[in-house]
Amino acid sequence: MKKYIILLASTVALSISSALTSCSEFFDVDSDHIIYADKNHLGNATDSIYSLTGILNKLQAIGDRTILFGESRGDLVTVTDKTSSDLRDLAMFNVGNDNIYNNPRDYYAVINNCNYYIANADTAMKNNRDQYLFKAEFAAIKAIRAWTYLQLVTTYGKVPFVTEPIMTKEEAEQAERLPRKGIDEICNYFINEDGLKDLLRVDYPHFGNIKGLPSRLFYIPMSILLADLNLWVGNYREAAEYYYYYISHRNGDYSTYPTGISQCEWQSNNWEPQLVHYVDELGITYENTLANTELIALIPGDSIPSEGYYSQLRNIFNSTDDNDYLPSLVPSQSIIDLSAKQEFCYYDEESDKVTYAPHNLGEYRDGDLRLSSYWYTIDNIVNSSGSKVTYQEIFKHLTRNIHIYRRQLIYLRMAEALNCAGYPHFAYHILSTGVNNRILNDSIIPHYTADSVYLASTFDFPNYRYEIYNPRYPTVSMNTQGIHSRGSGFTQLSEKYPMPYNEAITDSLEQIAWQQKAVEDLLMDEEALEFAFEGYRFYDLMRVARRRGASYLADRVNARNGAEGSGITVDLTNMDNWFISWEGKIGIEP
Repeated sequence: MKKYIILLASTVALSISSALTSCSEFFDVDSDHIIYADKNHLGNATDSIYSLTGILNKLQAIGDRTILFGESRGDLVTVTDKTSSDLRDLAMFNVGNDNIYNNPRDYYAVINNCNYYIANADTAMKNNRDQYLFKAEFAAIKAIRAWTYLQLVTTYGKVPFVTEPIMTKEEAEQAERLPRKGIDEICNYFINEDGLKDLLRVDYPHFGNIKGLPSRLFYIPMSILLADLNLWVGNYREAAEYYYYYISHRNGDYSTYPTGISQCEWQSNNWEPQLVHYVDELGITYENTLANTELIALIPGDSIPSEGYYSQLRNIFNSTDDNDYLPSLVPSQSIIDLSAKQEFCYYDEESDKVTYAPHNLGEYRDGDLRLSSYWYTIDNIVNSSGSKVTYQEIFKHLTRNIHIYRRQLIYLRMAEALNCAGYPHFAYHILSTGVNNRILNDSIIPHYTADSVYLASTFDFPNYRYEIYNPRYPTVSMNTQGIHSRGSGFTQLSEKYPMPYNEAITDSLEQIAWQQKAVEDLLMDEEALEFAFEGYRFYDLMRVARRRGASYLADRVNARNGAEGSGITVDLTNMDNWFISWEGKIGIEP
């Protein structure tokens, strides 16, 4: 039976995706879209696993959009002359009903199957070893449903919200007429959903390796999901606590999950092209479940188009034979300028001196080195038409799989939540030095004495398990550094990356409020440097703009190409224009 289940998981999870029907409803009730719709129960382990792997299969259909909706509409990439009209319209906020990326049915196919499973799985059923048959899959599917709704509502703004399975055309038509719910309503529903928090400690299913991938990477961690939901609605303390929960429980109760000390760095201060700056040095491309691996969750894809759902991200971001070496999205002037203006801090062991890299190095080697670590170009490559083109590789998108969550994202979102909760020094040290209890007690809590008990009792980073990287006295046990050091040298030694402080402000509360905005700017810069091209950017800008006003997002997106302008004609200071719609049935209502 075990071998049968593993084989079933392998053949279903990465099988050929179901073809979409031509009906107009986005609640597609074709039997091919409701796993086990021919019987109103899930009666054994095979049913449970088949349903879960079928849902994972349907997630593949929204994988590319998860990245493209978040990246093409931000300020870190721009289109080219060879970008398809559908992708160009997406980047220019001009998405029509017939745009290939505008297909809410794919999201509801996932949601409806999740609803079906949740409604029909008997979570109290046990096997002859007194083990629950459905609880692991039930927890995973609950998380998938909430995560899919979050992707849907942050893309469309307002969406029909259904938690019961739709089995007939009549039910689909009724669902389409339901009042639409926005970001806050949907996030609050899942935050307060009965039993969701109780599933925090439930282990997800483990099918072993499927086509070379650890199946544990296929699921959305419940603590991260709850953290994201709380972050979107402004429950900042709760969000920070859930992110911390993941960090401290990822590898078991009260375990260690440090930021790591991987860096893109200069080998000497001669500033010659002798860089240690491979993207694998940052752990971004490793797809395993080791204790301190960078990757947390992904959507698996197929390796060849004939096998099933084949992600096009490789051909969109990279020069390949399939696109005649002409990628569709390239780094914007905005990310190039942001990277170049960073101050790279170099430490010379022999002289025990700190120096800073100059800003005239060329080849995108100025400032932060992460951009040059994952973006590679060669000019004047001749393609099949005989034209000379610029060959591009963005190493983050050479894999067949779509990466959803990774370690630095959890730390930076925790920093965002802590900053918004009123603790900008805490957020800053996540960027600059890294955090352990010594940093917490010496450099953070003294600024927030009224909350000292809360901070000390809630966040625990034992010094012996989170050892701050000190380049002057390195040891093999050092495992923690500020995230800015991943690309800008030894930030913990840099005088050019100070904690923001306004000497003109004497009131302590006003100072904290000013620092919150200044640290938020540092965080947004860091998220751009660390996560460029990974699909988070537009949503990061959206969250901040919900706090600071629509012009925050509009100004940055409109400046993606620097002085050349973005070419966007839509008024992005109107928040309604951030979202897309389809056939008048989903999206912001006029």
